[in-house]
Amino acid sequence: MECTVQWMGSDGMAFIATTGSGHILAMDGAPAARAGDPGGHNRAPRPMETVLAGAGGCTAYDVVFILKKGRQDVRGCSVKLEAERAATDPKVFTRIHLHFTVSGKGLQPDAVERAVQLSEEKYCSATAMLGATAAITHSVDIVEA
Repeated sequence: MECTVQWMGSDGMAFIATTGSGHILAMDGAPAARAGDPGGHNRAPRPMETVLAGAGGCTAYDVVFILKKGRQDVRGCSVKLEAERAATDPKVFTRIHLHFTVSGKGLQPDAVERAVQLSEEKYCSATAMLGATAAITHSVDIVEA
């Protein structure tokens, strides 16, 4: 796997990432908090927001895959992630809560919970890495579709 990140120039803190699969992702910083600090233009997600989004995508992928493999009639899956970061540099994530909303027809609650647990404990490489510094918790809502 590879990725190239290119700074977009002297007028701010915007970057474009080009992934090994040929996709692009824009990132930007917040406007400068103090005079003289480098600041962005708030035109794209912050780099740490993309890390959090990647973790959400990784675990949601696992949950859907596991449920489909288990022949569950899953029709939707969303994950809302809420995170806290350390107050000092490096401002790593210290707490992440993942709230899954899984919809489908006749989903078995134990199968959904098991899929979430398998993602957390075995399959999701993103949350496994973030778990080195963050306490990760989850909750699940199941919606009949």
